[in-house]
Amino acid sequence: MRQAAELLGVSDDTVRRWADSGRLETTVDDAGRRVVAGAALARFAEEVAAASATEPRPTVAQSARNHFRGLVTKVVRDTVMAQVELQAGPFRVVSLMSREAADELGLEPGVLAVASVKSTNVVVEIPAD
Repeated sequence: MRQAAELLGVSDDTVRRWADSGRLETTVDDAGRRVVAGAALARFAEEVAAASATEPRPTVAQSARNHFRGLVTKVVRDTVMAQVELQAGPFRVVSLMSREAADELGLEPGVLAVASVKSTNVVVEIPAD
């Protein structure tokens, strides 16, 4: 029960109340202690997160200074990641992100988007004449 509480970010007493009310499924081990199976805890954690989720608030300020407004020209998705290409004037911006993020944003060719770039490492090169 203590470990379940730690993983859920709540007190032991809260987990016990959830178990007593039947909200959290528990079993009894060989020593007679009440325990929570990992799969049951994972399902419960998802339910708690979904119930407490709020809509993200609009961004009013950010530290990134480089914004490239343009059109999505290509999206390549696999099972985990997505490569998104954006044409912003003469600049082609490529972003790698989770597939889930690309799906949630509805990124497809023709969608207007803004690429915000902030990097701690920028390479500057001198072109040949």
